[in-house]
Amino acid sequence: MTKRWVPELLAPAGNLEKLKVAILYGANAVYLGGQKFGLRSAADNFTYEELEEGVRFAHERNAQVYVVLNSFLHDKELDELPEFLEFLESIGVDALIVSDLGVITTIQNHCNIEIHLSTQASCLNVYAAKMWKEMGVTRIVLGREVSLKEASKIKKETGLEVEMFIHGSMCMAYSGNCVISNYTQGRDSNRGGCAHSCRFEYSLDFEEEQKKAYFMSSKDLEGIRVLPEFIDCEIDSLKVEGRMKSHHYVGTISKVYSDAIKYYEKEGHLLSEDMKEWETELRKITHRDYTQASLIEPAGADSIYTERLHDENEYVVVGVVLDVHEDDHLVIEVRSAFRPGDTLELVPFSGPSQEIEVSFATTIMDEPYEKTKPGYLVKIPYVKEAQKWNIVRARLS
Repeated sequence: MTKRWVPELLAPAGNLEKLKVAILYGANAVYLGGQKFGLRSAADNFTYEELEEGVRFAHERNAQVYVVLNSFLHDKELDELPEFLEFLESIGVDALIVSDLGVITTIQNHCNIEIHLSTQASCLNVYAAKMWKEMGVTRIVLGREVSLKEASKIKKETGLEVEMFIHGSMCMAYSGNCVISNYTQGRDSNRGGCAHSCRFEYSLDFEEEQKKAYFMSSKDLEGIRVLPEFIDCEIDSLKVEGRMKSHHYVGTISKVYSDAIKYYEKEGHLLSEDMKEWETELRKITHRDYTQASLIEPAGADSIYTERLHDENEYVVVGVVLDVHEDDHLVIEVRSAFRPGDTLELVPFSGPSQEIEVSFATTIMDEPYEKTKPGYLVKIPYVKEAQKWNIVRARLS
């Protein structure tokens, strides 16, 4: 049987542990930042040692690693870039995500790593894509303003790979080109300092009335229902937003979209009873209301999120499995406190989540805990499907 073509699933990796979580839960590739030159200065970001370990971990599992260099740089910073580029090439990084023409030229002068154009460059049409192709770019990360139909046209008429966001927070500005943080916080959003000022509540002073509103905040993108359209349009890479988000977010999103892509690859459709379960899982992570934004039709007023971020179904990661002793116990590293008697949930790399009734919680030396604390190594009851690096979560009360 001929194998169906399916796209790459590209997940965010805010740090080394999230990189491992994303890949183990099904991502084909991850994107991440070093200590400089990216647009998420508040993320943990990777040291040289972590980059080397992360690339090795990914390649051992046939996954790709893309490094973001999508800040707009001054000449002094460009002078510092070549040493970093030579290091990235030496460890086998698969591609660089770039916005700045000066950065592209510097890359081409110092290494042979593939160049992907960042969404920050606002490439929205065939002519712009052809120009970037002439500059040496091999993939375009299209702006969120582009529909799937438009993305398909750009791919067909340029021969370039195209990458589109399928899930995550949306930006109210044009493909990230925003200066609100510069004015409200003194932080340059185009050089890694975005303060998410569009999420704040603002006072509106009209002649008729004064009121407060979150009028610039967008709902979150969710593309699980239009995954077949992504595949029909042969979008090469499905990107998930969120380098600053939690392990729970990274693991859940990677698992859900990976499972859906595998189902489509096998069956040729998504008419699956699992769709309800996939959507339920996507609502267990912290999120705003979901929207399909401009994937099919241009986003309208109904894509604005008018509330604070909250979610009654929010779950929290209470630990990560570090060791599995078959038929006896698991050892987890605690991230959020829990007690014996609590009900936890194991998230396996495939298949449905498994409840864990915490009948005991002890130290490694079998001394019982009344209440665990973050950082503790704790023995809890064995669960059949458990594997190292599985997430253990609990519903917030």
